Amino acid sequence: MTPTPHLAERAARVERPAPFQPVEHSLLAHAATTTVDIVVPVYNEERALPGCLRTLHARLSQGLPFPWRITVADNASTDETLATAHRLADDLPGVCVVHLDRKGRGLALRTVWGASDADIVAYMDVDLSTGLDGLLPLVAPLASGHSDLAIGSRLAPGARTVRGPRREFVSRCYNGIIRLTHGVRFTDAQCGFKAARTEVLGPLLEVTRDDAWFFDTELLLLAEHNGLRIHEVPVDWVEDVDTRVDVASTAREDLRGLWRMARLKASGDARVEVVPRPEPAAEHPDAVLAPSKGRGALAAVLWFKWLDPGASPAAETAVLTMASVAVTCVRFAVLRLAVFTAPRSRTR
Repeated sequence: MTPTPHLAERAARVERPAPFQPVEHSLLAHAATTTVDIVVPVYNEERALPGCLRTLHARLSQGLPFPWRITVADNASTDETLATAHRLADDLPGVCVVHLDRKGRGLALRTVWGASDADIVAYMDVDLSTGLDGLLPLVAPLASGHSDLAIGSRLAPGARTVRGPRREFVSRCYNGIIRLTHGVRFTDAQCGFKAARTEVLGPLLEVTRDDAWFFDTELLLLAEHNGLRIHEVPVDWVEDVDTRVDVASTAREDLRGLWRMARLKASGDARVEVVPRPEPAAEHPDAVLAPSKGRGALAAVLWFKWLDPGASPAAETAVLTMASVAVTCVRFAVLRLAVFTAPRSRTR
C-alpha cells in the first residue's frame, strides 16, 4: 500500500526533534513551597467521613505536586462525627480537625480559611460528588499566580453531571437568576469545589456575612465585583442523595442574599482593598502594537473597568459600542473639515 502523496511529502519534511529540557530547579522549589489547605466541612457525617478522607488522602498522596493538608471542619455535629474525625486524623498523616460550636458551612469556611497559614485554601463536599481529577486543574492556576479564585462548574462547557431533573432545574434557575440580577460571568456558584489564594481572600472574608449555603455565592460576587480573576474548571459531578441541604429554605435564603448583595454593591461597601494585578503587556519583544491614539475605544473600556471592575459583559459591550461610535464620528468630522477647508484648484 503506497502512502498518500501529501502525507509522504509531509513526513519527508519532518526534522529531527529537539530533546526535552529538564525542569528548572527554581520551578521545582516554587512547587515545593506552595502549600494547599483543603477543608472538608461536615455536619453529622459519621457515615460518609471515613470513605471521604481515605479516598482524598490517597489521591492527594499520589497526584498533587504541592505540599498539602486536609482540615476537617466539624460544624457542631450531634453524632459521632467529631470522634470519627479524630480517629482518622490519628491514622492519616496530614489530617487535622477543627471543631465549631455553631452550625453553618459558611461559618466553617470563613473560620478555617481565615486562620489558615497555607498559600492556597480549598474546600470540597464530604460526599466527593465532584470528581477529584479536577483538583489539580483547580489549584494550578492559583499556584502560578494566573488566577485569584478557582471554582468547579457543573454548567460550564465540558462538564458532565449525573443528577435528578429537580436538582438540575433548581441549579440552572438559581445560577440564571444570579447572572440576570448581577451580570456575572461565572456559571455555577454553588458547586462544592472551590479554591482561592489566601493573599486575596482575606479582605473578601472580612466583608462576607453569610454563615450558611449562600457564602459561596457571596464570596464570588464580591470577588468579581472587585476585579479578581475567577478560573472555572468543568467538572464531573455525580449526585449523592444523602444530603443535608433543605432545598426550599436554602432557595429562600439565597434570594434574600442576592438582594442584600445588590444593596451592598449600590452602597459602595462591597469595595475592598485587593492586591492590584499588573496591566496586560506584550510578551514578544518585537511585537508591533497599535498606536495609542488609535486605541480610543479600548481606552474607554479600560477606563470604565477601572471605575467599575465588576461591570457585567453587557455593560462593557455597551461602553465599547458607544466609544467606537464616538471615535468614528470624530474621525468623520475631522475628515469632512479637512475636505471642505482645503484650497480648491481653479478651473479654466
